[in-house]
Amino acid sequence: MSETFADKVINFNLHLDYSGKLPEGFQVMNPYLDNPETMTVMQEFYHKYYNDSGQRRFIIGINPGRHGAGVTGVPFTDTKRLESVCGISMKSAYTHEVSSVFIYDMIHAFGGAADFYSEFYINSPFPLAIIRKTKEEKWLNANYYDDPALFEMVKDFMISSLKKHISLGLDTSEVFVLGKKNADFIHRLNSKEKLFGQLTVLDHPRYIQQYKLKDRQSYINHYLQAFLKKKQ
Repeated sequence: MSETFADKVINFNLHLDYSGKLPEGFQVMNPYLDNPETMTVMQEFYHKYYNDSGQRRFIIGINPGRHGAGVTGVPFTDTKRLESVCGISMKSAYTHEVSSVFIYDMIHAFGGAADFYSEFYINSPFPLAIIRKTKEEKWLNANYYDDPALFEMVKDFMISSLKKHISLGLDTSEVFVLGKKNADFIHRLNSKEKLFGQLTVLDHPRYIQQYKLKDRQSYINHYLQAFLKKKQ
């Protein structure tokens, strides 16, 4: 029996490891090593929604948030939505992530998780959570592009990860990039590596939830228009 899309994603996640350098004050979190239950729920999620060999379209985030995929192992999915929408409960953690709220409201408007995930695959060029230490000795979410030295150190790993994502069975003619700054960096990598055709840029869910909350419905509509225009 041939490998399903789910098998390929699970295998990718099982072998995720970043052993490269990082600037001082940055750390990489690998949820699959940090919490055994993450591996279990991640596999359950992909077996539920990706247990076929169909091609998907690629939605590209930045890197996992420590309250979303940094815990559940599923991009843009906190434990609340993992249970309430996907029907998969996580006993060892309880998280709420603002980006997950927007993504799952958009998924609901699209037609639900089964329909959405049958067509789309979400992940990130740097597929592990990055955190940075503040002057107050607190650890906060960080983006791969927050520090020029950080980007240079993780760039080769990002290119390798994007190529591995593509090999899962993705349509590369058009990809959807979340976040304008993220898109600048993806465009830079794509110019050199020629990984994707068209880059369609969408505002990042965190930005929408934080700064454009009263207009969120129009942003949901914008996402749906971008996703559905190829079908028409």
